[in-house]
Amino acid sequence: MSQHRPAQPKSVLRGHRAQVHAVAFVRNNQRFASGDADGFVILWDLTIMRPRAVWRAHTNAILGIADWGDDKIITHGRDNRLVVWKLGPQDEIAMSTALPLDESAPDRAQPWVLHILEVNTMNFCSFASCIGKSNSTLEGLLIAVPNTLETEAVDIYQLPSQTRQYTVHLGSKTEKKGMVMSLGLFRAEGNLTLAAAYESGLVTVARLGTNETWDVIYTARVHGQPVLSLDVAPHKNFFLTSSADAIIAKHPIPATASLPLREPQHPRQAESKSTNTSIPSSLSAALSLEPEPTMPPKQAKPIAITQPLKTINTKHSGQQGLRIRSDGKIFATAGWDSKVRVYSAKTMAELAVLKWHEVGCYAIAFATLADEQAPNLITPELSGAEATGELSGIVDNEDTTMATVSKPSQLSVKDRRIKMAKEAHWLAAGSKDGKISLWDIY
Repeated sequence: MSQHRPAQPKSVLRGHRAQVHAVAFVRNNQRFASGDADGFVILWDLTIMRPRAVWRAHTNAILGIADWGDDKIITHGRDNRLVVWKLGPQDEIAMSTALPLDESAPDRAQPWVLHILEVNTMNFCSFASCIGKSNSTLEGLLIAVPNTLETEAVDIYQLPSQTRQYTVHLGSKTEKKGMVMSLGLFRAEGNLTLAAAYESGLVTVARLGTNETWDVIYTARVHGQPVLSLDVAPHKNFFLTSSADAIIAKHPIPATASLPLREPQHPRQAESKSTNTSIPSSLSAALSLEPEPTMPPKQAKPIAITQPLKTINTKHSGQQGLRIRSDGKIFATAGWDSKVRVYSAKTMAELAVLKWHEVGCYAIAFATLADEQAPNLITPELSGAEATGELSGIVDNEDTTMATVSKPSQLSVKDRRIKMAKEAHWLAAGSKDGKISLWDIY
């Protein structure tokens, strides 16, 4: 029997009455946002592990949460609305801190609403966002959501104008894709790129070309069940998907220069194939003497890559909320079986199974690592058994050694708390039990 104690969360945030569906670290890890199935959002102060703002953002379940700068929070709810709230440090003063568990609390104040988008949430698909290109009409923030009428298409809006910039139809119209289940929106090689995963298990990547058309550069069907989550690596060189089945897949984000191209067909070439070979009339002979109008050549289209980088059968179905840490070395999933699993992003080997919740987990978030942080693994004492939450191995097979958190210098209590909030290697998991476990690992 192992003499080590089981891994335990560093802290547990209790306050939601309903299932926690979305979590996110914001404001350089000093704040943590969580949203539940009743539409409540809590903004936690991680320096004291207490709420700073509590309000009901939506009348239905929260699908996604993100920050935009230091003073804006974006929430996406199943009430067909995406809302941008003004909630900076000064705005917190006027907010209620009564948790959703407190049913006797009076009506809670809401932050100031900056933008509202009426969107489709029938898909259970959360939004994806990307900073707009500077010095152009797309400056600001771009938001990708499922199309309002066609569940296979994707709409991309621009904020603050709240205008729809693109409606993207990916792949063949005859191909059965099902609803969009998860999205990623980012810039690769300076080009706007969209990754979409579908109910059928299909995964597709398209890139916006210079002629304002979307070219599919990757497509593969590696899942036999609906895709539950998708996340893009920080360096935009790959992305990962998890599904209702037990498969986790690693997909490429192809560089434009590496893609084979289809030879463009000139309009005159197509016309020559159907030209009548009979003797021309005098009229047609006369017309042939006139110079042909010049037609712009068609640009070559890239041929989509169809093979994933790697797939693994984890033997555990129903892993969702997949997130990759900001250094790109590890990723984690939230399991319907209540377990949080941590994997190496390079080898996709399972590194840890964290067991604390008694019911299913739905959402995962990593704190952003500070640039000056060393890559040492930071972890509590752990047992040697998977079921008790063992952390094993090293990340990326580098010269990385296990290390314990060094004792802080002579700082004030407040400064130590701020330092801990900013530098801890937080992994947060939101569960069906309404609780959020915070782990300090790797």
